Amino acid sequence: MKKILILALFAMAVSACSDEKKTDSTTAADTTATTTATTAEPESTVPSLQKVWETDTVLTTVESTLYDAKSGVIYTSNIEGGPNEKDGKGSISKLKPDGTIEKVKWVSGLNAPKGMAILNDKLYVTDVDQLVEINIADGKIVKRYPVKGAKFLNDAATDGTKVYFTDMQTGKVHVLENAQIGTVAEGLENINGLAFNDKGGMLFLNGKGLGQYNMQDKKSSFVNEVVTGGDGLVVIDDNTYIASRWQGEIYLVKDGKEHLLLDTKGESSNTADIDYIKDQNLVLVPTFLKNKVVAYKLTY
Repeated sequence: MKKILILALFAMAVSACSDEKKTDSTTAADTTATTTATTAEPESTVPSLQKVWETDTVLTTVESTLYDAKSGVIYTSNIEGGPNEKDGKGSISKLKPDGTIEKVKWVSGLNAPKGMAILNDKLYVTDVDQLVEINIADGKIVKRYPVKGAKFLNDAATDGTKVYFTDMQTGKVHVLENAQIGTVAEGLENINGLAFNDKGGMLFLNGKGLGQYNMQDKKSSFVNEVVTGGDGLVVIDDNTYIASRWQGEIYLVKDGKEHLLLDTKGESSNTADIDYIKDQNLVLVPTFLKNKVVAYKLTY
């Protein structure tokens, strides 16, 4: 009888020990699972655009937008006639950052104005076959610079010291320096969008994609070869760009990879020469034939 009792007590002890180990093992597994869930990295944000405001449809054939951080003004170039006609119908408008139109005809008497750049309190605008210099203080045209051999001057940009601009039909990039027009690049077929990064490097959009041009060795390389035939170009940082296609597409290009942000082709709404208000993450989109500017909040 005593032997039976001892055996029963031993079996109970073994069972209890086994259950304790099982409980410890389950607790450890649960703890591991909880830790893994807690330390998992959050999903990355999908790049997107959200409409914030749009103007009335009074900006006839609005081609380009340019934000002046110094004055807090958005300039728009309005063709108003044919894109290559020298008819004197073109104009420049002024908008506020909330989309309010300050003045529709701030500057008039242009032909088919397109790309714009600001340097030393002057607004420079490409106008078919000449570069027009405008005094920002009073909106007066200071000078017109004829460009020999020009066919279709388009976008403009500055590196902080000089004004550069493209000719889409000749594949050239011209420069205004010391009141003289020169040429810094050739052979860039269908070049349109132009921008500079903080290091003075020149970026461009053409039929082959988003490229970089080295003015020392006169060679180009490509950041992205999917977004071809682009129009407006914005540099956010050395690895991040916004590029538009006139037909109605806007892309974010980050680390060489493109992300479609906007597609308005189905609405027949163009996305021409865009600009960006950095402290608001606001993309400014001229809609060309829709005769208005639309602003979108960028998340990326």
